[in-house]
Amino acid sequence: MKNDEVRWLRVSYWVGAVVDFVAGLMMLIPILFQLMNQPVNFHPSNDFRYAMGMGAPLMFGWTVLLLWADRQPLERKDILPITFVVVIGEIITQIWGIIVRFVSLGALIPSFIMQTIILSLFTFSCRNARRMG
Repeated sequence: MKNDEVRWLRVSYWVGAVVDFVAGLMMLIPILFQLMNQPVNFHPSNDFRYAMGMGAPLMFGWTVLLLWADRQPLERKDILPITFVVVIGEIITQIWGIIVRFVSLGALIPSFIMQTIILSLFTFSCRNARRMG
């Protein structure tokens, strides 16, 4: 039974790490950001590049944190609930982007689906791990 809990935690850590790494790349490479988000009239200015440049190291840092948690999955299981803040923050930002018409809902549906899957996976993994103590 313990092996199943550890396996789900490890899957969660790696899924989160990959998604965060890709998000960091999107922040550093405007064409990738444009491809994934399809913003309206997108012309990345120095303001955009500066703000994204400030955020990208945080995404890469979170990637490393999740990989670090993978080294001791059960002992570091509390990293996943903290990750909810990151995912929910992304969702709020994307909703704001839709409201101000920076991006369309249609462009972000794949992202919302992915975020729902991630939150579900993390919730499942956390609940399983908590049963272990």
